[in-house]
Amino acid sequence: MSWQVVVPDAGALAESPFWHPQELSLYWVDIPGRAVCRCNVFMGTVERWNLPQEPGCIAPVQGGGLVMALRDGVYRARSWEGPLARLAAAPFDAARLRFNDGKCDPQGRFWAGSYVDARDAPLAGLYRLAGSAMHPVLDGVLAANGLAWSPDARTLYWADTAGHRVRAWDFDSATGAVSRERGFARFDAKPAGWAPGQGLPYGGRPDGAAVDQAGNYWVAMYEGARLLQLSPAGEVLRDIAVPAQCPTMPCFGGDDLRTLYLTTARHHRSAAELAAWPLSGSVLSLRVDVPGLPVNFFQP
Repeated sequence: MSWQVVVPDAGALAESPFWHPQELSLYWVDIPGRAVCRCNVFMGTVERWNLPQEPGCIAPVQGGGLVMALRDGVYRARSWEGPLARLAAAPFDAARLRFNDGKCDPQGRFWAGSYVDARDAPLAGLYRLAGSAMHPVLDGVLAANGLAWSPDARTLYWADTAGHRVRAWDFDSATGAVSRERGFARFDAKPAGWAPGQGLPYGGRPDGAAVDQAGNYWVAMYEGARLLQLSPAGEVLRDIAVPAQCPTMPCFGGDDLRTLYLTTARHHRSAAELAAWPLSGSVLSLRVDVPGLPVNFFQP
């Protein structure tokens, strides 16, 4: 088992990857680069679509195009580089927050979390698109991440990255409501004065995630240079070293959904770290034994 480099220069902060089963292409966003990217992994070609604002997350639309959460709202594009039609305004002060990790649930509803730019107050939350507005569902974090659903769509997972924890809720697939919050996984906080390569142990904090067909939760551990596979009970099944200090989010793709793709970041990382981890900012892949769940399409 070894990591393969899919795209060596995927962006400053690559996030929100998904495999498009009809196009046989891998999509992701470069948040500070204000772009959506897609790669034909068979040809090795990459296209980059520059946007007017930072994209926090994207999802494919049934019938074609993309839905995307930009800083000031959620938009739909009916084709690659097509006009953007706003579906809903951001339900927060876009001068202080932006959208972050998100995706569609198994019923095709679009969800997106938010991120506090200054990371000075837990004002971020999780929202669900309902009609022409983003409906608040959860709140109280600095950075919303790790959104995923169990294979039976009865459990929703959500990561509080700064809090070093992942929580789970019962999920009502008919209404989109969540209930019965519980802890799923908790990780040690970053030691005071920690810096990459200085000897202090730190396993990272939970960023983006994906679920496989056995119900295991795969989470990228930002600053931890590792990817974890957690059982449905939250037990660590695999701890996989990543050749980048800051992995950001996995997804499953390929014809058999057994290729795990992983985005990484180089944004605001030191020159010493980038020299030590030259694959920072790349998209990597790894073959796994258990297939993942396919991407959920937005149902307009």
